Amino acid sequence: MASDKKFVEFVTDQIDNAGEITHKSMFGEYGLYADGKLFALICDNKLFIKPTESGRAFIQDVIEAPPYPGAKPSLLIEEQIEDREWISNLVRITVRELPEPKPKKKKIK
Repeated sequence: MASDKKFVEFVTDQIDNAGEITHKSMFGEYGLYADGKLFALICDNKLFIKPTESGRAFIQDVIEAPPYPGAKPSLLIEEQIEDREWISNLVRITVRELPEPKPKKKKIK
């Protein structure tokens, strides 16, 4: 089941002071980015944050699940998605710990 774009926009609007938050459509689902760094997926209208040690410590009672069959488990965020301050803190904490994106290779013409 593809995610609803209104849900994706709600989630991105909830996140404050974590850089420029953008989303990209991926096979009917969405990737969420902070300043170009992929930090989460939205699949079946559920938010999955990339797991980091700091993110786990912040959440404490972690629920992990794969965003799609065959994927590595991510941090599943459910009720807390309504708490703008909480979700914004989690995103900032997560993004700080994630590596910088690899530079894209230039296409040879």
